[in-house]
This record gives sequence, structure tokens and C-alpha cells, in this order.
Amino acid sequence: MWQIFQCRRQISLSVALSLGYFLYLFLGAMMFQILEKQAESNTRDQFQVAKLRFLQNYTCLDVNALEQFVQIIMEAWEKGLNPKGNATNPSNWDFSNSFFFAGTVITTIGYGNLYPSTVAGQVFCVFYALFGIPLNLAFLNLIGKSLNTHLLALGRITRRPQGSGAMKLLVMATYLALGSLLVLVLPPMIFSYVEGWSYGEGFYFAFITLSTIGFGDYVLGTDPNKHYISIYRSLAALWIISGLAWLALVFSLAADLLEKFMRLRIHRTQSETEETAVHKPDDLAPIQIPVQI
Repeated sequence: MWQIFQCRRQISLSVALSLGYFLYLFLGAMMFQILEKQAESNTRDQFQVAKLRFLQNYTCLDVNALEQFVQIIMEAWEKGLNPKGNATNPSNWDFSNSFFFAGTVITTIGYGNLYPSTVAGQVFCVFYALFGIPLNLAFLNLIGKSLNTHLLALGRITRRPQGSGAMKLLVMATYLALGSLLVLVLPPMIFSYVEGWSYGEGFYFAFITLSTIGFGDYVLGTDPNKHYISIYRSLAALWIISGLAWLALVFSLAADLLEKFMRLRIHRTQSETEETAVHKPDDLAPIQIPVQI
């Protein structure tokens, strides 16, 4: 009986989690369409108007020549070259930038603004990622376990006979607050100052990077009009690695809490159903007709 109950509970949890997962995707798709589609249409119209005005100002050019020039700019951008500036722009493949790129490979961020263009570089990137991604996961797992161990040790030290639950919650909240401050609050301030972004853009970049989404719309150290220190992107790569370990622990904790909450809800629902089935109303009991002899 207990095994049947456990099996039903697991099936209910799987169904609820699957429905919630796809419902979340569906709602996200609707919201992104509502928020971004009109803005994209406006930007496209503005770009077409700008091209027409450019052709009107430079009558020596025709539409085909302009489209070819735009294609050249797009190809340069796709290969990681910023069309702004001139040939004196710093290299994308100096050691600092290469170190940053190596970090984005093994962490699976992959901004998409830079990638190897030679056959040898592409082949090396494949094998480098093949061995580097498992190594990165093992390393982050090690850091996560170390952080979790220190967190548990801190919880044991601060535990008291009375109110231990509140103390444990306080320790967890302090840990999350300090981690958020060092990983998600202070770094965007630095990025905003160095890159000229707003704080919201810096925070957006930090979260998109550490969650390994990595759209590539915001990338550090790519403005040719700014002078960056040589180790700027290398330091950013170290921030990414440490931030990934912290955020992975937070995501794991959140997923565990969500799963426990869903199990508790399903368990309560099934318990109420079983109690209702056991305690039936008396008027539903079979009616016995007395027999006179």
C-alpha cells in the first residue's frame, strides 16, 4: 500500500512540475512578444528611414552599393570586429581577451560576439570545450560544496537550544545577502563606471552572464573608444567563475525548496482525499430493511 502511495505521489509531482514548466514557458513567450515585438517593428522602420535619408544625401550611391556595404559591416561584426574606429583598435585575441574567451567557453556562456575563425582554432575549441566543461562543472561543484560546508558549520556554531530554526534562517539570509552584494550588486557599479552603462544595464549584464544565458548584447571591454587596463577582462573572468559557483548554489537551494513545497502540497491533497474516502457520511451507508418473522 505504501509503495502504491509513493508511486502515485511521484507521478503527481512529475505531472505538476511538467505542467508548471511548460506553462512558465508559455507565459514567458507571451510576455516577450508583447514587450518586444512593437519595439522591434519601430526600430526596423527607423533603420529603413535612415537608409533612405543616407541615399538621398549621397546620390552617388545606389541601393545595391549600400546593401553591400551593410553586409560588409555585418560580417565584420559577426567575426568580433567593431566597425567603429580604425585599424588601431586593440586585438580581440590578446592574452586578456583570450583568457576571457576561454572562460566563456568552459562555462558555456558563449556570448556569440567572438569565436575562432580558423579551422585549427575551431577544432581546438571543440576539444577544449569537450574536456573543459566537465572540468568546470567539477570545479564549481567543489566550490559549491565548500561554501555549503562553511554555511553548515556556521549554522552549527550559531545554533542555540532555543530558537535554532530562527538562527539558521538568519544565517542563510546573511549568506544570501552578502553573496548578492559581492556578486550582483557591487560589480554592476564597476561595469557601469567603466563601460558607461546605466546601473540597470550593468545588473542585467551581470545576471545574464552568471546565469550562463549570455545573449551577447552587452559584453565587457568591446568599446574601441575606451581604454581598458590589460587585465580588465581577466578579472572579469575570475568574477564570472566565482559568481557561477555562488549562483549555482542559490539555484540549487531554490529548486530544492520548490520541490519540497510541491511535495508538501501533493501530500496534503492526497491525505485529505484519503481521509474523505475513509470517513464517508452515514447517509451514504447501505440501508438495512428489517425483516419481520
